[in-house]
Amino acid sequence: MAKQTFEPAVTVYRGGIVETTHAAHIAVVDADGRLLYAWGDPHRLTLVRSAAKPAQALAVIETGALDRFGFDDADLALMCGSNSSEDRHVARTRQMLAKIAAQESDMRCGGHPPISDAVYRDWIKRDFTPGPACSNCSGKHVGMLAAARAMAVPIDDYHLPEHPLQIRVRHTVAQACGLPDEGVQWAIDGCNLPTPAFELDRLARLYASLADAADLTGAQGSGAVPARTAALARIYRAMTSHPEMVAGEGRFCTTLMEAFGGALVGKVGADGSYAVGVRASAQTARHTGEAGQRALGFAVKMEDGNQAALHAVVVEVLAQLGIGTPAQFEALARFHAPRISNTKGIETGGVSAKVKLAAQE
Repeated sequence: MAKQTFEPAVTVYRGGIVETTHAAHIAVVDADGRLLYAWGDPHRLTLVRSAAKPAQALAVIETGALDRFGFDDADLALMCGSNSSEDRHVARTRQMLAKIAAQESDMRCGGHPPISDAVYRDWIKRDFTPGPACSNCSGKHVGMLAAARAMAVPIDDYHLPEHPLQIRVRHTVAQACGLPDEGVQWAIDGCNLPTPAFELDRLARLYASLADAADLTGAQGSGAVPARTAALARIYRAMTSHPEMVAGEGRFCTTLMEAFGGALVGKVGADGSYAVGVRASAQTARHTGEAGQRALGFAVKMEDGNQAALHAVVVEVLAQLGIGTPAQFEALARFHAPRISNTKGIETGGVSAKVKLAAQE
């Protein structure tokens, strides 16, 4: 079988010479999941990794765990995040454990080097050995523990695919993406929990649903919409109100959501996946046509998992869709077209996104 080839989405230059190129797949959909624009293969089967966390958090909310244990929006944002293991992230994880009368030893994730270089330097200086509460997925794991408690099922093996909680999570994730249960494949993530795989446009649809729920709830109030819509809007509000809990200082997810001030939600997944949900506006209406002002969602997968290239593509998609102001793009400039410098601080090259979204019939 011939290997598929794709036009490079990102080019990295050094001294004006092409050093590396990076292929990407992009799907842009409306709030109904209709494919509007694409690049590469918008239906690529994709392990979305941590970009699935909002859908997994939806399952936690629907057990009643958040209300039962008094979790607030910052707690929910941490459940949806891939945090930098900053002191505020670790402290909140431990506070959440206390709310459910659980211990760090009950968490089935492991410690690892932090995403943040500043945190890593601090840990090295202190000869600190991270535990489960220091995981970038700590919030998701505490959320799963809380959900197991709310379901009155054992917490010892909450992470296993056959556990009643994970069976419920699988069903919820599939529904949130508009798929039957068998339409989602599953593997084991780096944090030891199941992680889903489905077509890329379904990830875009999930995030469009988050933004659409925020629009519907904002217009009608949470009491006037279905419970699931209210739960999706709650996730959107938590992530956009507390972007520092979704990632951390200087990270792309945090910077993106801070720049847009609640107009969009964004979340990374390991190895080059990303998804964005954009609330309805005059800017989205240019693409949703007769449907009027509706939310949009888009998802990106870098074929080689390169993160710098991923960030450049995400910002380029926003630019091509006309979503954002000059000030917002200025806040994202270091991600859109980062310059490459050597160890003496001399600029030696740069990164350039080359995607051109193609309208779909």
